[in-house]
Order: sequence, then structure tokens, then C-alpha cells
Amino acid sequence: MRSTVITAVHARDVRFPLKPGEGVDAIHTNPQYAYAVTLLATNTSLRGTGLAFTLGAGTELVCDAIRMLAQPLEGREIEELMADFGRLTRQIADHPQMRWLGPHKGVVHLALASLTNACFDLWAKARGVPLWKLLLDLTPEAIMALLDLSYLEDVLTPSEAINMLYREMTHRNERAAILTQGYPGYDTSVGWFHYDDRQLIENARRAADAGFSAMKLKVGSPDPAHDIRRALLVRETVGRDVRIMLDANQQWTLPMALHACQELASMQPYWIEEPTHPDDVIGHQTLARSIAPLRLAVGEHLPNRVVFKNYMQANAAHFIQADCTRVGGVSEFITVSLLARRFNLPVAPHVGDMGQIHQHLTLFNRIALGHETVFLEYIPHLRDRFRYPAQVEDGVYRTPQEPGSSADLIDCT
Repeated sequence: MRSTVITAVHARDVRFPLKPGEGVDAIHTNPQYAYAVTLLATNTSLRGTGLAFTLGAGTELVCDAIRMLAQPLEGREIEELMADFGRLTRQIADHPQMRWLGPHKGVVHLALASLTNACFDLWAKARGVPLWKLLLDLTPEAIMALLDLSYLEDVLTPSEAINMLYREMTHRNERAAILTQGYPGYDTSVGWFHYDDRQLIENARRAADAGFSAMKLKVGSPDPAHDIRRALLVRETVGRDVRIMLDANQQWTLPMALHACQELASMQPYWIEEPTHPDDVIGHQTLARSIAPLRLAVGEHLPNRVVFKNYMQANAAHFIQADCTRVGGVSEFITVSLLARRFNLPVAPHVGDMGQIHQHLTLFNRIALGHETVFLEYIPHLRDRFRYPAQVEDGVYRTPQEPGSSADLIDCT
């Protein structure tokens, strides 16, 4: 196998317009789906593509940070690079000057996500396999070499993580059926915040007819009665057998969240997502205790493994929605997934990548880590922008077969 050497690192600011109403929630009222893209040029015909998800304005800042942080990758052979990738990502994340802008959050951490995801994509392409297979073929020691477990030692040491991976290996064969069955999805495009009642009903029926057994509705109106009415409308449209998630996108204060969740309980939501400010761990803990047995989902705006650890320690979340295009890339996603397994919490990723990379990661989580099969978010709005778009049939993600992480965008060079 010919060595694949990274010869240059490029950053691209790629933005896509949305149709009216698409992507709108209670707090992001004028979104433009966008990516800070890392492109790894090599001495071969292969190229690595990495994504960090943004909403338009500010993407250029992430691209600037990618260029500033990229130097340690240039001139490196991909197998040699990934053999000690955890150490390298910590080195990049702890850049002695750029770290001040985080640490481990915001623009600089999104840049790390894009760089990291490009390395995983190139690695899988160099081996000629899809990312899910590359990850499943690794030994526990090789997986650990990809990760940075610093600041987690109080709950998960490297030796404990390796033991977990070895323990779960004995059950891999029985879990491998997910590769042929496919991973179940849920439809997020049903209930964007500005959709009127007619469109809401049409979307809910369409999703149910397409085989989705779960769907999401945006809430967070200044008038809780508006949210309650729309939630009951969707419930009436699809019946009691369909799981409906409610997503407030951080709009409520804690007192508002306490009231709204109690009022919305009657329509039996499967979870309440991002009910208040993502930095307020104790607020989520208070809410989780107060509204039980309703469950909370968080992760879209949790920036790193340490914050996820705090949520888990505080019993402040029931579903972990880590996103490899929002935390520090695939490696930190795996780290958070190991933490979640340690705390017996399910992982149901937020998909800033529209499910492209995460379809690989949920398969790894199920087979290698023993995570329960929940479902993976599906957002179709950028489907035609990808070279190998996720194949979702009858509400199920079909296992990708092309080498890489499925992140290549059409006309992004």
C-alpha cells in the first residue's frame, strides 16, 4: 500500500441557502447552513474532507483558525499520524496562544473538529474502507491512541476505557446485524418553528408514510399555549405509537422551562431537548429532577468532553447528543460515547453534518461500545450537496459502503 502523505491543508467557507422556514427554531431565526471545510491534499489522488457545522456568519473565522492550527498535519503520513492522534489533538487544542480563545470551545474547537474529521476521512480512504469499518477493525489500544482522555481520569481512566472495549468485543457478532438491518432515523424537518399548522400536519403525515417512527417538533414560543397546541396537533396527526421529541433550542429560562415542560407532558414527548442555556448544568439537573419521568436531551451546544462529563455526573441529561462537527471531531465524539457508556446513557447524535459522518459513528457505537440502538437524526436539506448522500429508506439509514466518512461535498475543491 502506497504511503499517503499530507502535502497541504486548505480551508473552505461553504454556505448553502435554505428554503423559507427550513432550519428555523426559537432562537436561530435566519439560519444559513454552512461548513468550515478542511481539505487535505496528498501525494496521491486521495483527499481528506473534514466538516465543522455553522449557521453562516462567522464561518470565515473558523476557516482562519483551521489555517492557523493546521501546521502539525503538513508533511505527515496518515498511518503514522493516526497512530498517536490523541496526543496530536491535545497538542493542537492546547496551542499556547490559540488556547486562550477557548479553551476547547468556540471557533478554535470547531477548527479542531474540521481538521480532525478530515484526518479520519483521509485515513479511511487510504485504507479503502468506509469509516465505520476502519473503526471496527481497530484494536482497543489503537482506538485509545486516537483519544484525549485528559480531565476525565476521575470517572474514566485509559485502562478502564480499554477494558470496556475488550469486554464489549465478546458481543460484537450479535450486534453486527445492525449493518444489514440499518440504523433507525428520526425526521427533524417535520416541525421547524415557523411552519404553519397546514404544513406541520402535511410534514408529520409525510414522515410517518416514509417509515419514520419518530420525529421532532420545535418549541420555545413566548406563549407556551402556542407550543402546546402545535405539539398536540402533531400527536393527533401521527397517533400514540410515534415518538415525538420537543426541542426548545435553549430559549427558555429555568422557570419558563419548568412551567413549559409540565404543560407539555400531556402529549408524552419522548424527550425535551435543549430546554435552557447549555452552560447551566445545575439548571438542567434541577429541571430533570422536577419533571421526571420526562427526559432531557442535550449536546448540540456542549463544546467538549469535560462539559459532557459534568452533565453525566450531575444526572442532568438522559440522552447524549454529541456531534462530531461541533465537539473536537470524531475522536472527541468517541470519547464522549465512552463516557456515556460508563454512565449507561444512550447516545443519539445531533447531526450538523446532516447524518453523513454520524451514520458511521452510530454503527461503531452500537457494535464496538454496546450502546443501545436509539435513532439518528435525519435532516434532508443538504442531501443534494454531498457526493455520497446518506441513504435513508423506510425511516432507516442504510449502511454506507464507499471509502471514507461520506463527507465529500460536490463542487468543493
